[in-house]
Amino acid sequence: MSSTADPDSSLSTVPQSGPVDADNLVIIARQAILDEQRAVYGYELFDRNTAADSHTAASDASLLFNALSYAGSEALIGKTIVFVNCTHESLAGGHLELIHPDKVVLEVPTLAAGATPEQIEQMLPTLQSLRTRGFRLAFSQDVLRRAYMGWLPLASFIKLDMQAFKPELAEPLVKFARANSQATLIAEKVETAEQHERMAALGVKLFQGYWFARPALVKAQTIRPSQATIIQLINLVRQQAGTAEIEDLLKKDPTLSFNLLRFINSSGFGLSCEITSFRHAVMILGLKKMFRWAALLLTTSRKDGAPPAVGQTAVVRGRLMELLAAELLPPEECDNAFVVGVFSLLDTMLGIPMKRALESVALPEPVLDALLRNQGVFAPFLELTRACESGDDEAFARTAEALHLSNRQVNWAHLQALAWADSMTAEA
Repeated sequence: MSSTADPDSSLSTVPQSGPVDADNLVIIARQAILDEQRAVYGYELFDRNTAADSHTAASDASLLFNALSYAGSEALIGKTIVFVNCTHESLAGGHLELIHPDKVVLEVPTLAAGATPEQIEQMLPTLQSLRTRGFRLAFSQDVLRRAYMGWLPLASFIKLDMQAFKPELAEPLVKFARANSQATLIAEKVETAEQHERMAALGVKLFQGYWFARPALVKAQTIRPSQATIIQLINLVRQQAGTAEIEDLLKKDPTLSFNLLRFINSSGFGLSCEITSFRHAVMILGLKKMFRWAALLLTTSRKDGAPPAVGQTAVVRGRLMELLAAELLPPEECDNAFVVGVFSLLDTMLGIPMKRALESVALPEPVLDALLRNQGVFAPFLELTRACESGDDEAFARTAEALHLSNRQVNWAHLQALAWADSMTAEA
């Protein structure tokens, strides 16, 4: 094994600060692809929640979705690109519409042994469509066989498996690939210094294998909405409901809204600015992509219907803070007040510190001030909301007075928030 520092050696996993819910644990393996300076060029991802022999179109979609939604794509892949193995069925999957093509390289297998020239040619329209949409395609050295010459012009990368051919064939393979394609070559399964030196001498610039780094695991404890809520969202989208109606549903389920904001701000989505409000997220995503996202979320959600008590408490907090803020703050700040309340229990939901929980979702600075530092315009509203829950009369009196709110105003808002949360749960 090389003495070079493993680029995955500092990879963080779920902190064991509380019991880990195995049902909500996403495990993704990544292996670095390095350039000639041994800097990370990209990562190949492997699904560790699915058995290796169960690689299907559904598991392909789940891997990409989990990588972007749950594992925290900045921690997983940073600003690099990601290589994902695909089945031929998954290449036509709607999940690819949710991914920014610049961020993802699709590794496409050749067909099974015995495939006819007609079957190979039938794949061309799908591959050409993906390239037209901006996706880069990677193939194994099998694409250099005569039967696949029609695929070669579509190759952005060709991966040469160092375990699949004799050393003396390295040079003719590299020369043939360069003469017949514009693809960047990657030497994969590099396990010795000799293999690395041989391919580097032939001008290969990218390398992957145990000589550099073994696959490292990324684990993420997730919070997932109830299936009933996701189905309700899907129904709204299919009915082409308005932005306000969809926003209302997001506001009643903190797990749904948290996952949406985290997904839409992931590096794979490709936005140049951060989305911090539910309304903006709905408008940016649009009904078609919202449907794709909800459908994928449904396939990875828990089957138990009732939201946990902590989620119910978070919804009450959000609505109460929204109502209290409406008494004193401009209308545009009420949504942020709701976000503070509804996300104030994320650390409990995820079983990790609040700072870590908020790293994976974009929020306005005043919201972060309240949640992380107990400061800023929303902090006294959050303190008052907590006092309403706990029955702390002293804190209640102090914060209500500081906000110039009467006992009647606060109690009435609290009753309204409780009733609203109950009605939301009943609808779900």
